[in-house]
Amino acid sequence: MLSFITRRFASVTLGPRACVPNSLFKTTPLVPIQNNIIQRNFSTSKPLQVTINQCIRGIRGTRRKKNRVKALEGNPFKKATVLKVMEMTPRKPNSAKRKVVKVKLSTGKIILSYVPGVGHSLQPHSIVLVRGGRCQDLTGIRYKCVRGRYDFAGVQGRMMGRSKYGTKKPKN
Repeated sequence: MLSFITRRFASVTLGPRACVPNSLFKTTPLVPIQNNIIQRNFSTSKPLQVTINQCIRGIRGTRRKKNRVKALEGNPFKKATVLKVMEMTPRKPNSAKRKVVKVKLSTGKIILSYVPGVGHSLQPHSIVLVRGGRCQDLTGIRYKCVRGRYDFAGVQGRMMGRSKYGTKKPKN
């Protein structure tokens, strides 16, 4: 089967994003049944829905996930220094005082970041770790501070969902 592909596309130069359908490389065992009719075994894997022309042009290559949090520049986390600690009111229908900090990233960009969990001891010049992830009811907040890293301590007394709030496992 591979020789068929090389003969068929010998004159075509495949680019770096070119692909060949998986169905051409799959070899399923043939099972002889009555009257010399050959039948293929049942396969649960779905064949790749790509045409030959799409492979030649390279338009069905692997897609990269877009990073929507621009300030982190493609990194999962960035170190930051707290400039100001603030409170914001959420959108309707919620009402509360959400804790937010204005931070300066190690790249020099200044952003607003949400402080998760109950209580914190952040003040100006504290060092925090910032990750992507928006706060659903605060407008313009697309980042969150990571608890349990640098100067940002974990939530005290937290028993459930401890990994999200930087709390160590209690020793019993």
